[in-house]
Amino acid sequence: MKILTPRLLLPLLLFCASAPAMAEQPLPEWDQLTPAQRETLIAPMRDRWNAAPERRQRAYEHARSWQQMTPEQREQARRGMHRFEHMAPQQRREAQALFARMRGMDKDQRQQLREQWQKMTPEQRRQWVEANPPPPRAER
Repeated sequence: MKILTPRLLLPLLLFCASAPAMAEQPLPEWDQLTPAQRETLIAPMRDRWNAAPERRQRAYEHARSWQQMTPEQREQARRGMHRFEHMAPQQRREAQALFARMRGMDKDQRQQLREQWQKMTPEQRRQWVEANPPPPRAER
């Protein structure tokens, strides 16, 4: 009988610990999910929907616009959301003010504002944001 030393036991333990992960199969397409798997995915959305009737229209419109995006547009939106989440509070306020202002502009006007923004000093940007504050955000 061979005694397992810690040196021999460690690789065996690592293999056993990774076995469940190796045994897991990739999840199937939506139509092949079990009812329990679908419920796990849908329950959080249902809870948010039921908890906030005043936000339903916005949530629905957001979902519809997301469906209409190309995969490239979705990826660009994800990158933008990630970048926004990691901004300092002042940078967020500036981004919100710029976005709100650009929303009603055509392509040439947006480009002109971008060029103007890049030439501004931090103090000029602060003053611009004070003169053009972002609209209040709806609570989430």
